[in-house]
Amino acid sequence: MADVVYPPVIAFARTMFRALNMKITIEGEAHVPAGGGAVIACNHISYLDFIFCGLGARRSRRLVRFMAKDSIFRHRVGGPLMRGMHHIPVDRDAGMASYKAALSALKAGEVVGVFPEATISPSFMIKELKSGAARLAAATATPLVPMVLWGTQRFWTKGHPRNLTQRGVAVTISIGEPLYPGRRENQDAVTAQLRTRMEAMLDRVQRRYPQQPSGPDDTWWLPEHLGGSAPKPAVYEPEAQ
Repeated sequence: MADVVYPPVIAFARTMFRALNMKITIEGEAHVPAGGGAVIACNHISYLDFIFCGLGARRSRRLVRFMAKDSIFRHRVGGPLMRGMHHIPVDRDAGMASYKAALSALKAGEVVGVFPEATISPSFMIKELKSGAARLAAATATPLVPMVLWGTQRFWTKGHPRNLTQRGVAVTISIGEPLYPGRRENQDAVTAQLRTRMEAMLDRVQRRYPQQPSGPDDTWWLPEHLGGSAPKPAVYEPEAQ
């Protein structure tokens, strides 16, 4: 498919990265296949995650088609951009249409990006995952690539004012070895395996993150078990118990 909108958006994002002097670290880029369909399953901690998730596929020269809630496609500015980049709208009341659109994209050799937690995790830990990513990969015999982001929540996340102009923020993008779910596998079991892998990846990048809160009022972006003041997962995510 023709991509007229996507390349300029990427160029603008890279310009902003440089202007803000972001400290971006990308690990495991080779795990994104250079050709053919693939599903990227990424954690969700910020409203900007799709930008950085897409950046993780840049070395492989892939343009990620994200599944995103349909309200974004109705926005007067965001809508034309989302459609121009061939992202996939998700209507939670009529999810089959988006699922079929994602299947078609995968069969056409596209990379589809999915946030299997469905919503931003206020605790910044991995929530319970929906099984859609595993089902898409199994139905199309494509790899299921786990990815985790860390640091993006410091720019703009749920329940906190956005701060898009802060400079020098470190962002880590970590990409893990793909899973290859088969059609006959229990996709709930595959999803549980995916979650376990993403949890381990996230714990590693959190503990290796090169920056710390600037003071007592800046601990909100760290999870509780690392000394931060983010809410406990049990408060917002009882299903994760």
